[in-house]
Amino acid sequence: MADITVVGAGIFGLSIAWVCASRGAKVRVIEKHAIGAGSSGGIDGALAPHTPDNWNHKKEFQFQSLIMMPGFWKAVDDASNLSSGYAQLGRLQSLDDMRVLNLAQERISSAKDLWRGKAIWRVEEVGDRGDWAPKSKTGMLAFDTLSARINPRAATHSLAAAVQSLGVEILIGEAQPKGRVIWATGYHGLLDLSRALGQEVGKGLKGQAILLRHDAGDQPHLFADGIHIVPHENGTVAVGSTSEREFEDETSTDEQLDDLLERALNAFPVLTRAKVIERWAGVRPRAKTRAPMLGAYPGRADEYIANGGFKIGLGMAPKIAEVMADLVLEGRDEIPDPFRVEANL
Repeated sequence: MADITVVGAGIFGLSIAWVCASRGAKVRVIEKHAIGAGSSGGIDGALAPHTPDNWNHKKEFQFQSLIMMPGFWKAVDDASNLSSGYAQLGRLQSLDDMRVLNLAQERISSAKDLWRGKAIWRVEEVGDRGDWAPKSKTGMLAFDTLSARINPRAATHSLAAAVQSLGVEILIGEAQPKGRVIWATGYHGLLDLSRALGQEVGKGLKGQAILLRHDAGDQPHLFADGIHIVPHENGTVAVGSTSEREFEDETSTDEQLDDLLERALNAFPVLTRAKVIERWAGVRPRAKTRAPMLGAYPGRADEYIANGGFKIGLGMAPKIAEVMADLVLEGRDEIPDPFRVEANL
């Protein structure tokens, strides 16, 4: 019998299983559909920090998670003999008016304090980056070294192989959870939880993204006009994403993705001749507070919830796995108040 059953083989579930098993727990993972079946199986992979100002619990938690990333993913990839596609290469952002440029310049000093020497934020000229730069009306860009990239699909499969190397069983299909149970079931889990509690605690937001054949090498990812351009190590570039509150089909793509690609090519001319190789859509789980939802399952003994990653789930996963393992294995509760399940009730 497993000491811990993790339900859900997305980025949260597999990361928690990895940390728990690494600490010696006997772990089993149950996944109804497939590894990375939900939004964790997407194509974007932009790991971008919040801006270094107006600091709060969410920004601090994300910062701690991002600085854990290099060691976390090296250990996972070493155990799996696979690549997650992780690389801390930074991010370039367009600065399209003087107000935004002034803010970016102010953040140079605030980043020194808030990022504690672990990363830098600077302002540079578009011309310094050659053709790998977004358009910018001021001719200036913001660059930070805290941002990174990852291949979400590759990362979930590397995690799956890593946890199996520690003796974790991954069951695909229906199975009865036993022992202490951690529900990391994404968008559909939020809907189930809302029904169980008789009130909405979260919902899903659909996003569409597109994958292009373009080898950018070890370039930083780009951000302009609300669009992320993420180069991957396999010679592709992801463009994402749309955001839809109302939808009927979770996985269909439509003209909104065509519009996104048109905007991307306008903002990033370097991609003009890149070939489209995949169109993707999925639903991200968003808790009511917009922060991750972590902690004990209300009214159920020895059951826990790890959900609500929304747009920053990949970047939050290492730290979430750590605090959930602390809670479930050691009874040590270091979950920030805004992240608690109760904050969404």
